[in-house]
Amino acid sequence: MGLAVCRLATIRRGIYLLALVLGVTGLGAQPRAGWRKIGPSAVELSLASPAGGPVQRVWFSVSGSSLFAQTAPGLVFQTADFEQWSPAPEATPPPVAPATAVRLPEPGAALVGAGGAQLFALKRNVYRSDDGGRSWTNLTSYKSQAVIGAGQNSVAVSPANPDEIVIGNNYGVWRSLDGGMTWTGLNENLPSIEPLRILSTPRGAAGARIAISNWTGAVELLPGIGVWAPSPSSAELEQDEARKSRYSEALGAKITAVASAGDVVYAGSGDGRIWSSSDGGATFQISRLPVGVTGPVAGIYADSAQPQAALAALGGDGAHVLRTFNGGVFWDAMDSDLPQGPVNAVVADRQSGAVYVAGSKGVYWTTVDLATAGSLPHWTDLSNGLPSRNALDVRLDPEGVQVYVAIEGYGVFATAAPHRRAALRLINAADFSTRAAAPGSLLSVVGAYVSSARGENLDYPILGAPSDSESQIQVPFGASGPMVSLAINTNEGLVTLGLRVQPVSPAVFVGRDGTPMIYDADTGLPVDGRNPALSGGRIQVFATGLGKVRPEWPAGVATPLQNPPVVTAGVKAFLDGAPLQVTKATLAPGYVGFYLIEVQLPVVANFGSSQLYLNVDGQESNRVQLIIEP
Repeated sequence: MGLAVCRLATIRRGIYLLALVLGVTGLGAQPRAGWRKIGPSAVELSLASPAGGPVQRVWFSVSGSSLFAQTAPGLVFQTADFEQWSPAPEATPPPVAPATAVRLPEPGAALVGAGGAQLFALKRNVYRSDDGGRSWTNLTSYKSQAVIGAGQNSVAVSPANPDEIVIGNNYGVWRSLDGGMTWTGLNENLPSIEPLRILSTPRGAAGARIAISNWTGAVELLPGIGVWAPSPSSAELEQDEARKSRYSEALGAKITAVASAGDVVYAGSGDGRIWSSSDGGATFQISRLPVGVTGPVAGIYADSAQPQAALAALGGDGAHVLRTFNGGVFWDAMDSDLPQGPVNAVVADRQSGAVYVAGSKGVYWTTVDLATAGSLPHWTDLSNGLPSRNALDVRLDPEGVQVYVAIEGYGVFATAAPHRRAALRLINAADFSTRAAAPGSLLSVVGAYVSSARGENLDYPILGAPSDSESQIQVPFGASGPMVSLAINTNEGLVTLGLRVQPVSPAVFVGRDGTPMIYDADTGLPVDGRNPALSGGRIQVFATGLGKVRPEWPAGVATPLQNPPVVTAGVKAFLDGAPLQVTKATLAPGYVGFYLIEVQLPVVANFGSSQLYLNVDGQESNRVQLIIEP
């Protein structure tokens, strides 16, 4: 192996389990430790720096050593290093000094006095005058566009330096140290983004996608880049708005929420009514709701595998969570001991019966029979460790092992879904999918602590347990399929699960944000948005599920640092569909269950993101993002 591989193996051999645990569970299963922020509080919108959400006021402390910002929801934050922000709930903005000017640079511009004859004018751009408004200098315009974004709301000048100017606008906080000639955003750590809706969770080469208040389309967190950027597609947003508009016209009411499952369609209105259709929306019938429902209907959840069952989230003063199991003929209230307050979103895991809601009182969950009427549920608070603000949306990942929430003014957070304890399942440890296993694969048993596992007279080594509800195991190299009856001893007793096994089932290791486990072969540094791969260079891709090796190697034992066993299957790699040269494919030195594929990159002319995937004996892996610079 090369120098980088040996160094990586030496460093990681002692901590490989920690890396695996962090990759699979985030930061743990307990709510306070488990909630983790998804992405920064900034969006790349081709402005002077990444943009944030709307900021209404900015001001300096008397000495100029601290800066304060008041975001759109009314929250106040402060910074002393102009990078990290902390809450400042007791701080209040100073009054705005009245000002007059000889003339305005833009009709309707707001004037702010800065002392003496110096004035600022705010509207689309920021202007400065040093002669009482007789003449003005535009500080933010470039090619007729505002480099810090439009919608200027506030300006502050440092008491310690008259050339230090800070602007608060609809795209965050912006700072200039040279009197307005150049600008830098202070938004990446300022909680100001308003995530109205979670469109999708990280999956393969695609990062999380959300809709935010000050952007008309979707934004996506590209794995490894670390900043939100406009998504090339906002089709689901456009389709959702089109359906609401169509059904509003057909039903004669303002439709605020729509969900469909097969031919069954549910529509809810702003005044708390719900309709259902069994013919794809051609005709509707009004639903019978509990007494006292006032709405509005904020969200509806329907499962395609069980279209007769649905859940609705409502605001207003009456019931806030409704359930139907007969296609919307009637709905019953599920509030029970849920704290009173509007609910903005609801989602469910049909297999376990888990239901999650997001609302003004935070995030709560329960379990309930979604197919029949039953006793009222008991709701459990899941908000511990989250900012105490309105929860705007909630969503589960496709495997139902992570729950994501959107918090007003703070962004998106995720943690391990607590219902997984009651629904034991096997997922691939590399990409968190339910793909088939292969000899040598690493798996996560989600929902229980595992003490032993055995299938078809073979032991499946237990590699570690990050919590009492999750364990990692390895498939022995002698395992064969197509199905294995896997007996698992857990802290809840003996459980038997069916495991699909095939000769190869490749998967590239990724983190919970979708960042792949790829390293520069020469430096050993991880490849991501801060450290792109080099054109014409070599990379090392960490994967699992590549099957048998030569010479044979026992499962559960770390691979030797020298002369690691070689993969027997044919391994290919592709970049945006073009084949790459694979120079090595072995078990990763110093690891258990990891494979290492060394790939020669082509010479590229343009910097950018590409999709990388493996093909092993005809079986494709997940697709991951690879950043390459010329």
